[in-house]
Amino acid sequence: MNPSTLRPFPISVVAMGPGSQGDEAPDYLAMPKGMETFAAPSLPYDAPADTVAETAALLRAFVDRAETAGFAGGEILDLRPLGAGVREVLNQSLGFGEVSAFTTAPEHWRVQETAFAGLWRVLQVADDGAMLIDRLETGAIPAPLTDTMHRTASDSLPPPDYPLGCMNAQALVEEIRMQAAAWQPGSGAHVINLTLLPVSDADLDTLYGWLGHREVSILSRGYGNCRITSTRLKNVWWVQYFNSMDTLILNSIEIVAMPEVALASAEDFADTLERIHEYLDMMDAPL
Repeated sequence: MNPSTLRPFPISVVAMGPGSQGDEAPDYLAMPKGMETFAAPSLPYDAPADTVAETAALLRAFVDRAETAGFAGGEILDLRPLGAGVREVLNQSLGFGEVSAFTTAPEHWRVQETAFAGLWRVLQVADDGAMLIDRLETGAIPAPLTDTMHRTASDSLPPPDYPLGCMNAQALVEEIRMQAAAWQPGSGAHVINLTLLPVSDADLDTLYGWLGHREVSILSRGYGNCRITSTRLKNVWWVQYFNSMDTLILNSIEIVAMPEVALASAEDFADTLERIHEYLDMMDAPL
């Protein structure tokens, strides 16, 4: 098999037919066991009181601006000018949320949702490792991820060759090409659930080789692990769900600006505003 067509994530093979199940009850594929829930980060008790107070004031002013601007406002706080002590308290205070992401070209972006949904840590790193951008921002998802997909994907792709063994690859390719060409900003997602379709190994290899896994990679850990990657075709994403044993349980293609599983919602942000104000009140009155 050509290395360029190898599947990036394992596809489970389940034996079927007489004699394959044994005498026991059916052994169903294990589903994710737990769901991530909000847990406030620990207060930075070991930091100097004046540094904690300075950090709390900085965060409170930023959150107040974000609340005034609203969820779509995209408020930004540049962290590069801050002193090392304040940055360390910020790191401890913000924690880590469900979604993380990175890009590999043309720039190197690193994105981490904080413990407060809709509040993101966004970094850009130079080829030599130097930090170019370090900021907090609010919104559904940081723009560099969708911008990178648009900059590195094509508006259209010619169909691939179809090797022996293909069953539905040609129909799927034409559906993807048609839906990608017709998609407009604001349109809902068009989802192709490969797990529920009759597809052969040759079909999957053809799709993987044709679309590829490209420069944007996103991991959402809200319920199991969901891995999202951009493709060679604009607004077309691989969306793959894995259970706690890292077994693929749902393999799909979504035609959309950004899959919904990666996005924070306005409701998430409303909860964040309430939670972060409570957390800042605790920072103002440490034990």
